[in-house]
Amino acid sequence: MNNPWIKALLFVVIIVLGIGAMMTISASGQEETENEIIDTRPLVKIVPAESINYQVLIHSFGEVTPLESTNLAAQVSGEVVSWNPKFVAGGLIKRGETLFSIEKDAYEAALLQAEAELTQAQASLIEEQARAEVAKREAKNLPSSQVSDLYLRKPQLLSAQASVKSAQARIKIAQRDLNNCDITAPYDALVIERSIGLGDFVNSGMVAGRLNSIEYAEVLFPIAGFDSAFLPSRLENQEAIVINKGVKTFSRVGKIARDTGVIDQSTRMSHIVVRITDPYGLKSQVPALKFGSYVEVNISGQTLQNVYRLPQDLVTNRQVWVVDKYNKLQPKPVEIIREEGTFFIVKSGLQENDRVVTTVPEYPQKNMEVRLSSEHKEDDLVVQQTNL
Repeated sequence: MNNPWIKALLFVVIIVLGIGAMMTISASGQEETENEIIDTRPLVKIVPAESINYQVLIHSFGEVTPLESTNLAAQVSGEVVSWNPKFVAGGLIKRGETLFSIEKDAYEAALLQAEAELTQAQASLIEEQARAEVAKREAKNLPSSQVSDLYLRKPQLLSAQASVKSAQARIKIAQRDLNNCDITAPYDALVIERSIGLGDFVNSGMVAGRLNSIEYAEVLFPIAGFDSAFLPSRLENQEAIVINKGVKTFSRVGKIARDTGVIDQSTRMSHIVVRITDPYGLKSQVPALKFGSYVEVNISGQTLQNVYRLPQDLVTNRQVWVVDKYNKLQPKPVEIIREEGTFFIVKSGLQENDRVVTTVPEYPQKNMEVRLSSEHKEDDLVVQQTNL
């Protein structure tokens, strides 16, 4: 092993083997590089554009108020002798139910006196009719020049008839006053306040309390200018959904009663009124929609024909990216006519089955070649608005 020739030979062999190994590895790497083709085209997902007939949904907010509110007043004077236990703040009273009563003795006496006066007037009328009949028979034997209306007792008869009518009128007034001693609810009502008590003396016209009608409630809500263009041509009696959000969210169905017909000078908005029947659920098993509640109101607007509903993130500077038949990106300007939530309603610019890009490359360019993903997006690009 000490022979220098053997050492030199080993050294040469090692060098040759190393060079051969390096050449083999290099050749193999070049072959793999030559065989591998790298596709640098961006990968995008697409969905076909589908036109729909879209039902516009208009949202707004307003406060629940009573259709009627009454300052309840007595029509007669007297002492309060009783009042309904439900005639307190927060009490629910049905139409025609007695709220409180005024002492009736004086009014019952007045009715009896009026009835007596009527009887007396009727007796006087009968007596006068008999006298007039006697005068008429006697006038047949007298010259016509001696027979006058006074002789025939016509004025006396008219006076007696007037006395009867006057007595009848006094009976009606006395009966009305007696009936008004019981003050009743003019409608199904919520008592807001009561200002009289047992033993109080009330005068005619004195306010005894305040009532809100619970037969109907109204919600006055604004319509912005961009929504007014999509209102239906006929508003009256159209259904509206009133939603009361809170710990227990619920909804009630109402109907549009009217448009107020004016534009608010400060907000430049018009206002619409929705009416809800039986808001407190007195006649039905529904949650009470209390006065003062701030609610959301949804009404159906116009139906837009042949439009496209696109997520807002697909529209940039009023243009949408589509993939043409050569798998190249093309920008398409679109006309946006309405914004609803996270979606745009597009009237024109797209065509049926245009391949709309849902995953736009970071720096998209016109005629940029792209690869189409084989995955299908589960959520439809365009979804018909569900019925209210």
